[in-house]
Amino acid sequence: MSEAKISRYPVPEFNEMPEDVKETILAFQEKLGFIPNVLTALAHRPEEFRAFIAYNNAVMGKESGLTAAEKEMLIIAHSAHNGCVYCVASHGAVMRLETGDPTISEKVAINYREAGLTDRQVAMCDFAMKLTNDSKSVNETDFEVLRGHGLSGDDIWDIAGIVSFFNLSNRMMSFLAVHPDSEFYVMGR
Repeated sequence: MSEAKISRYPVPEFNEMPEDVKETILAFQEKLGFIPNVLTALAHRPEEFRAFIAYNNAVMGKESGLTAAEKEMLIIAHSAHNGCVYCVASHGAVMRLETGDPTISEKVAINYREAGLTDRQVAMCDFAMKLTNDSKSVNETDFEVLRGHGLSGDDIWDIAGIVSFFNLSNRMMSFLAVHPDSEFYVMGR
């Protein structure tokens, strides 16, 4: 069997990457035990790689009224809608690890409304889908619904930042034809 390409675009050799890019990739390898394809694909353009990592860290790594599992849930729901297999697989692995539930991410990807989520989480996913499909129609009623589920203005901004960033990620992974790493399918099972 031939080795699958990581991306439609050339992937730089590791020793040819800028030092800071190599350090970031090695940190992921140490944490996960492998190098995710997304990183090597984006290393084709180091400035964009750096910006991607910085924004990912800004929206995913900060303290928030959203749990780590809820952040992953948002990504999975709209990524499945967008047909981004890479993001569904990779963030599905993280959600399984965060929740200890070996099937939750597939349920969210197939139909978050039937996945056993709380009313708050369904409202969050509904808002994520609205941002994904019809962002110009976001209005004060959306904020009222989310506040009614105990979400603060900062929490709502966090939802919007995560969903907006990962909509970009979905489109880049589709454009680049980055396939999920096989390791993601077994994580958290």
